Amino acid sequence: MKVSTPPIVSVCIPTYRGAEVLGATLESVLQQTFQDFELLVIDDQSPDDTAAVVASYADPRIRYHRNPVNLGPEGNWNRCLELAQGRYFKLLPHDDLLMPDCLESQVAALDGDVDQQIALVFGFRRIIGPTGRVIATRGRLLARPGCLDGPALVRRCVRSGGNLIGEPGNGLFRRTLAEQVGRYDASHPYVVDLDWWFRLLRHGSAWYTARHASSFRISKGSWSVELGRRQHFDFAGLIARVASEPAYRLRWVDAQCGLLMARLNTRIRALFYRLFLG
Repeated sequence: MKVSTPPIVSVCIPTYRGAEVLGATLESVLQQTFQDFELLVIDDQSPDDTAAVVASYADPRIRYHRNPVNLGPEGNWNRCLELAQGRYFKLLPHDDLLMPDCLESQVAALDGDVDQQIALVFGFRRIIGPTGRVIATRGRLLARPGCLDGPALVRRCVRSGGNLIGEPGNGLFRRTLAEQVGRYDASHPYVVDLDWWFRLLRHGSAWYTARHASSFRISKGSWSVELGRRQHFDFAGLIARVASEPAYRLRWVDAQCGLLMARLNTRIRALFYRLFLG
């Protein structure tokens, strides 16, 4: 009997009411230059045509799972972790996109890390509007690919008052490390992804590919836009947790700078959404 080999990468798409944009997200994964992956779509009881969108694809790497009850964003993200079988894991929200060489460049970095010193691989990303128009570029941290110390990157993010690493689809990490880190925690919903990156970075460094890895779509109905008003409060909660953990070596001045920048970023983000989303 032939024994199936687990895929190298699990790309997991947690979705709810995402049928309108899900096809583009699926296409961005299927068009990857690196092809050894499974593509899981975890449907959180969507009342739209999500199942039909997925069923229109015959690719055997696609697996569709519909939760028996609505778990909410946090529960659905954790369901993705539970169902993934790949060596590496990527969580890709249903309205975001991957660049064609995203998996190739990120897998190469983790494959080359024989001592497993790298906890996270990521690149820069672009912000796109509802129609896919590029609005901005974010996360250009280095001019060339390179390694970033984990706690130092955490402190850099804290001081910026924002997420320099990017949204969930921008990063790739080992599934075995995810099992050590635990579950996604949406106690502070706006920074649930940043909280996860910080927890990963307690276990190693980050590798920055200096490549455009993903595109983050904003629209009036997206979860991130709905949560935008509470950015400052959630970021303050995250800072308090980071400050309580000696491994991050966060200084008082880092925390205060982060709180100030988080307030400013909340106002800038509100203006940004008003300008581009009406």
